[in-house]
Amino acid sequence: MTNRISAAVSQIAESATLAVDSKAKSMRAAGDNVIGFGAGEPDFPTPKHIVDAAVAACGVTQNHRYSPAGGLVVLKDALAKKTARDSGLSLDPSQFLVTNGGKQAVFNTMMTLLDPGDEVLLPAPYWTTYPEAIRMFGGIPIEVFAGADQGFRVTVDQLEKARTPQTKVLVFVSPSNPTGAVYDRDEIEAIGKWAVDNQIWVVTDEIYEHLVYGGRNNYSLPTLVPAIADRCIVLNGVAKTYAMTGWRVGWMAGPTDVIKAATNMQSHATSNVCNVAQVAALAAVSGSLEDVAMMRSAFDQRRIMIHKMLNEIPGVDCLEPEGAFYAFPSMEGLIGRTIGGREILSTLDLASFVLEEAKVAFVPGEAFGAPGYARFSFALGIEDLVDGVSRLAKLVA
Repeated sequence: MTNRISAAVSQIAESATLAVDSKAKSMRAAGDNVIGFGAGEPDFPTPKHIVDAAVAACGVTQNHRYSPAGGLVVLKDALAKKTARDSGLSLDPSQFLVTNGGKQAVFNTMMTLLDPGDEVLLPAPYWTTYPEAIRMFGGIPIEVFAGADQGFRVTVDQLEKARTPQTKVLVFVSPSNPTGAVYDRDEIEAIGKWAVDNQIWVVTDEIYEHLVYGGRNNYSLPTLVPAIADRCIVLNGVAKTYAMTGWRVGWMAGPTDVIKAATNMQSHATSNVCNVAQVAALAAVSGSLEDVAMMRSAFDQRRIMIHKMLNEIPGVDCLEPEGAFYAFPSMEGLIGRTIGGREILSTLDLASFVLEEAKVAFVPGEAFGAPGYARFSFALGIEDLVDGVSRLAKLVA
């Protein structure tokens, strides 16, 4: 008897971050006062000028029709200018493919680059979607773990030890989801040059490019190492920078042949991204960064607060987040303890217990290839943040 579900899809796990967020929302709907640190979603509304552009676009008949599968020409032009402005990377508009959110950009990229058996070096802790997208198309994720002791940043030596003749791709993310780590310039240059020397593709996710703190700088790998350009795919989107998670607009950028192939595939899979959402994205990337600066300032205040509060909890040890909007503390000091009459055996167990008893939702490190850790998004109001961490502290005291 044949299986009802294909092997490729059967191996894919539900998004842990969305699962936690969904459960928290269900509990709220049932009347529970849940504080959610789960989803990586800014609590700010999309800036008004972006919404206004979308409203106006709804009345334009052309936007009611199909448009080019690879993205509106005017948006791709704007993306090229935005990338030059923010990353110092000069690309032609033809080197961009507009996708239905950053996740489709990830899947498009893996589908276009990987053949069965190709190995992908995946620094861990990693965002939950990367290994699933790799496996979906026959690739083999090779985890390269970097814990808090090395600032959650992998080294060239680690990558070299993990490299085999089957290694085709390296996934590189800075600022990092889930850890908030930001690589230094010399570290990025060293990794990029190593990839060039070994003819390895680099898929670099830059969606948190504007969210860095404490005087740190963000650098785009292909800008620092131009020699990688012919083997580099840059992923990005408007979701995090402009508080547009629900608008579903992302993009991939890279060598013309790869983008053309991915565009051909997308023409059969989803065709064009919603035209109104693309017009909204155009307003976002073409406008000023004033709203972005305001949101970054608020995130910075929350970053400082959550870092301080988590470290005040006995058994919790948190590095200061440098970018994105996540704290990634070690919860090892709580594992193996009996709390409220319940023995805590893992961070999975801890997350379930805390949600049930304190009505606080966070994502256990198992979802990111990092058992013993936990991800707390600080993209929520400061009052909720303080309330949520205080509840956690009281429960485990």
